[in-house]
Amino acid sequence: MKKLIVACNAGMGSSVMLDSTLRKQLAKSGIAVEHPPVATIPRDADVVATQTGLADRVRGDLPGIPVVPVQLFPGVPKIARLVKAIENGETVEL
Repeated sequence: MKKLIVACNAGMGSSVMLDSTLRKQLAKSGIAVEHPPVATIPRDADVVATQTGLADRVRGDLPGIPVVPVQLFPGVPKIARLVKAIENGETVEL
């Protein structure tokens, strides 16, 4: 895994917090964490974390790329599992 995307849409700030948290937690892994708008997610993303309400849109735009739908608040269990999977070199499920 080389690139984790935290996709946002409304600019409410919660995705910025998630982006910051993931950057800190994955700093030693060498994985790039990016924070683009959902409409401009790079096609070379390895996994996308996004608000639950945007997950289907992302799946439709980027079939084959795992999407982790979350209520965008850092520290939620899904994010902890995502970080652990990345750190352990495990596959992120679709």
